[in-house]
Amino acid sequence: MENSTIGSEIATLGGGCFWCLEAVYVELRGVEKVESGYMGGHVHNPSYREVCNGTTGHAEVVQVTFNPQEVSFKEIVQIFFTIHDPTTLNRQGADVGTQYRSVIFYHSDEQQATAQEVMREMSEADVWQQPIVTQVVAAEPFYKAEEYHQDYYTQNSQQPYCRVVIAPKVAKFRKSYLDRLKR
Repeated sequence: MENSTIGSEIATLGGGCFWCLEAVYVELRGVEKVESGYMGGHVHNPSYREVCNGTTGHAEVVQVTFNPQEVSFKEIVQIFFTIHDPTTLNRQGADVGTQYRSVIFYHSDEQQATAQEVMREMSEADVWQQPIVTQVVAAEPFYKAEEYHQDYYTQNSQQPYCRVVIAPKVAKFRKSYLDRLKR
């Protein structure tokens, strides 16, 4: 298990644009740090431009450092499935390509089992009309995205993409998880 501080755990998730996921997880109680980046490709330390071209194999991801005493990995995964569409292969809305795939990169056997359990529960509850296509694969090297991608929504909330795409996801998260927000 990778740790950033004693007792912390890491979750790495890809669900389309990393800005959307980051904007949600930074507000979740128990989350210590969220970094946007890339994982799952074959190029060492890729740039945003390279990843966007879809030739490196990387997914846009967020790496969430969290305190498992305050928020469980299962809760993080449950939230993940409420803030993106896990039924569209290699796309989220207008964003199309393998870099936007739905993927959970697990850092332990327990995380793998938990991710698969949540997916099974979601499928059995018929939360989605289509089958879930989210990949659950072992974590690979994480490459932090360029600095201007970090805390993007907070710093650019008035940009059209932020207002049209990210803000509704943040609002949905806040409404659904009001009791889990940082105060």
